[in-house]
Amino acid sequence: MPDLSAFPITKRWPAKYPDRLQLYSLPTPNGVKVSIMLEEIGLPYEVHLVDFGKDDQKTPEFLSLNPNGKIPAILDPDGPGGKPLPLFESGAILQYLADKTGKLLPADPARRYQTIQWLHFQMGGIGPMFGQVGFFHKFAGKEYEDKRPLERYVAESRRLLDVMETRLAGRQWTMDDEYTIADISMLGWVRNLIGFYGARDLVAFDTLKQVPAWLERGLARPAVQRGLDIPKRP
Repeated sequence: MPDLSAFPITKRWPAKYPDRLQLYSLPTPNGVKVSIMLEEIGLPYEVHLVDFGKDDQKTPEFLSLNPNGKIPAILDPDGPGGKPLPLFESGAILQYLADKTGKLLPADPARRYQTIQWLHFQMGGIGPMFGQVGFFHKFAGKEYEDKRPLERYVAESRRLLDVMETRLAGRQWTMDDEYTIADISMLGWVRNLIGFYGARDLVAFDTLKQVPAWLERGLARPAVQRGLDIPKRP
């Protein structure tokens, strides 16, 4: 049985199943990337809720695993060389899990790097820009009198959706007919933008054709449906 006692995070979130991958998360667009991935690949894992309402992400135990204080993070008892591996940043975790299991990342070197480029497109563009729309449209930023920040992030989010629209033309998924970590990285963010953030009309989502169809296909996947609700919110 693996011994995870050297990792301070296990003091606050004890592992009932230390032989399984430990997931520390919350069902946000970034958090569900990893829960969806784990459900898709069927790797046994144990999930721990990081409650933002209690500032769990700011505790010394969590910061010992992710000094950036963000979710998701994992602790894999069976990392490279059979040694435990702590890892944070959702994109890095997706790539790690794909490499570990040989799933959802093409083996062909060219297609592998093309998939990774779209993963970085999400990490560097879709996540930050859609998140800013959420802040300025739904949360505290909506009280700002100056609407130029909102207008900027709405315009940039629409531009990114147009990039996706062009890419998906004639394709089922980002990488043609192959569902990959690139799709997993984007599904929660697009869903959140038009749903929880309430920005469907702002970005004129219904004028798109390819992205809504892609989103519908993705959300219909049983693993995605399960992963979107893991871990349960308090």
